[in-house]
Amino acid sequence: MSGLIDLGTVAGARSTHKFARLSASKARVVLNLIRDADLEQAREELQFCDRGAATVISKVLESAVSNAENNENLSADELYVAECWADEGPTLKRWRPRARGRATRINKRTCHITVVVAQLSEDELEMRADRLAASGRRSADQDRAARVAASKETEEETEVVDADSPEDVPTEDGAVDAESVTEDETPSETETSEEEQTESENAELEPTNDEDPTGEDEEDPTAEDEKEA
Repeated sequence: MSGLIDLGTVAGARSTHKFARLSASKARVVLNLIRDADLEQAREELQFCDRGAATVISKVLESAVSNAENNENLSADELYVAECWADEGPTLKRWRPRARGRATRINKRTCHITVVVAQLSEDELEMRADRLAASGRRSADQDRAARVAASKETEEETEVVDADSPEDVPTEDGAVDAESVTEDETPSETETSEEEQTESENAELEPTNDEDPTGEDEEDPTAEDEKEA
């Protein structure tokens, strides 16, 4: 089946996975599900397929899409699975012991999986664009472009806000604006209130000269009366 599509005349790319450790018959069952399908539909089929070959084939499909995007500059929304096939590879021989000293051969099959993606025709692209416009949805490329434009707008807004914010610009003499300096040097209300509170606490703790806490300097009135007598 190889060579049905000439990639020299049709825009597209291919990817091949050689010596896959599964039989070609099992891979062909899954490949028949995605042949001639859109990329989005093929991804959904492989995602919800319960066969083990779907995991390997999904990787081959993503590799073909990456080749088309990076090497051929194609959009992923315009691709579909043009061709896919599985060729038989070398068989690995293994042996298992059986009854009466006999042995049975085990064949471990391998295969070569190839997936070709190509660009949709202009008529099909126009029909898809009309369906998207009627449903009110946007393609993946349009969503990506909208996200990029929104991020650029937010960056421009932040740059404008940063440019409008005042800064300490030095004058011609090399001095900074006096108002900004005075505002920075003036203490805040919280600092002044804390200093007043500490001063009042220190004043309460310090004893005065008029008051004697021990009471030794006070004179006893009865002692003066005895002296007069």
